[in-house]
Amino acid sequence: MAIHSEIDSVDLNILSQLVLDASIPYTEIAKNIGVSGGTIHVRMKKMMDLGIVKGSHLDINYTRLGYDITAFLGIYLDKSEFYDKAVDDLRKIPEVVNVHYTTGNFSMFVKIICRDTQHLREVLHDKIQKVYGIQRTETSISLEESINRTLELGH
Repeated sequence: MAIHSEIDSVDLNILSQLVLDASIPYTEIAKNIGVSGGTIHVRMKKMMDLGIVKGSHLDINYTRLGYDITAFLGIYLDKSEFYDKAVDDLRKIPEVVNVHYTTGNFSMFVKIICRDTQHLREVLHDKIQKVYGIQRTETSISLEESINRTLELGH
């Protein structure tokens, strides 16, 4: 479904400002781009209805809260037909923050956040390895996140 034809430069400008700071007031966005505050509300509702904007979230520094391990798991499924059930089971594991269905060596690529290596071992051994359909996993621990950004729109 080609939604991009329903989006114009005003919409892209609104999104560009919000991805830099999701807490910016609509009135300030309106002032910055020369439209009314009501226009921003109408445009945001349209983009939510189209599924372009799916909400907002806080960017939390988990390390400051005692979560020192970010790990990525390459997951091999016994059969690709187990994907939906595996995702349902992974969704129930709070440490799993991101799941992708992938091509290549892995069936799935998963990001998890844990307090420490003991917690990581517990999540892997006691939770993820018990998910139905998972044959095996390969774990990589992140040493540093150097870039975490949204896509610049309009480029």
